[in-house]
Amino acid sequence: MAARYYDGMTADVQEVMLKFTSHELLIHRPAESAVLARWPVADMVVLGDSHHEAVPPLALRGSDARLVVEDPAWRAQLVSLVPALKPLALEPVKVAPRLGAYSLAIVALVGLFWSAVEYGTEYAVPLLPYTLQAKLGESVLDELLADKETCQGRVGLAAINRLANDLAKEAGYKHEVTVHIVEGGPVNAFTLPGSILVFYSDLITQAKDSSQVAGVLAHEIGHVVHDHPIKGVARAYGIDLLFKVLTGGYSDILSTFGTGGGALLAMRNGRAFEREADATGVRLLEQRGLRADGVSTFFEQMLEKEPSDAASAAGIWSSHPPTRERIEATKRPATGRPAFSAAEWQALRNVCK
Repeated sequence: MAARYYDGMTADVQEVMLKFTSHELLIHRPAESAVLARWPVADMVVLGDSHHEAVPPLALRGSDARLVVEDPAWRAQLVSLVPALKPLALEPVKVAPRLGAYSLAIVALVGLFWSAVEYGTEYAVPLLPYTLQAKLGESVLDELLADKETCQGRVGLAAINRLANDLAKEAGYKHEVTVHIVEGGPVNAFTLPGSILVFYSDLITQAKDSSQVAGVLAHEIGHVVHDHPIKGVARAYGIDLLFKVLTGGYSDILSTFGTGGGALLAMRNGRAFEREADATGVRLLEQRGLRADGVSTFFEQMLEKEPSDAASAAGIWSSHPPTRERIEATKRPATGRPAFSAAEWQALRNVCK
């Protein structure tokens, strides 16, 4: 039999021939009769096995020497002569079926995990004690407002908080809503867990009329009554955990969650949340007999300032529906009572003075 021989003392590889006697294996060079090594049969072992190695080497117990027999037929003949060397003749495991089964198992586990995240987000998370949600919201709010000026106009704050709670009660929401106004921009508003709303004053001062502010407020109340903020946090954590499982812990999606900016990223509402908040906001305004056209006119104003419509350009990667779609979905006639009295609206516009 032909084999490759490593003597365990040098890096040389020698092509050798093997011969068996009744009690030992003789190793010699093909062109020479001189024996290079004698291996007692009782001291021969197989390193590894052919289930996991294409050619498991033979070794001599207590020595660094190795023999590699490439030919499967010769390995089988060795096993017939020395049954203790049976691992030499084991059939290699077929990788493709195992890899396929492993891949299917991973896909199934990801699907189950994703379903658990979706189900838990939608049905279980809103059952979290409201006190915990409020503490989370207040913690994030403190981070966000740490270096910002808030507006303290008493009459203006009372007006926007009165409307926010009227709309929440119209939806059957049982907790008190608190609106904070931050001085400056951007033209934006958002909702935190614990019924906390944050408006930037630029949104109020740049609004064409009070119906636009009422429309944005109604939209944010839509997020509140559907528990979107806490659902967003739970979903972000669930996705982060899934990535950590799949990558062995190398997911940094929420590594900045301790900061206000990281928390806002976690709670950023998806397109389904935005559509639901739009529809709910319009419905609540209409149920109270208030003007509901401000939602669509606010979106129209946004589109005038940014005609390219970033949400539409981003396509499936956008967290918000296309603005034109939102305009069509929320378009209503300019009928109904104003959401704010003239005095309230004036106070709200001067809330930061």
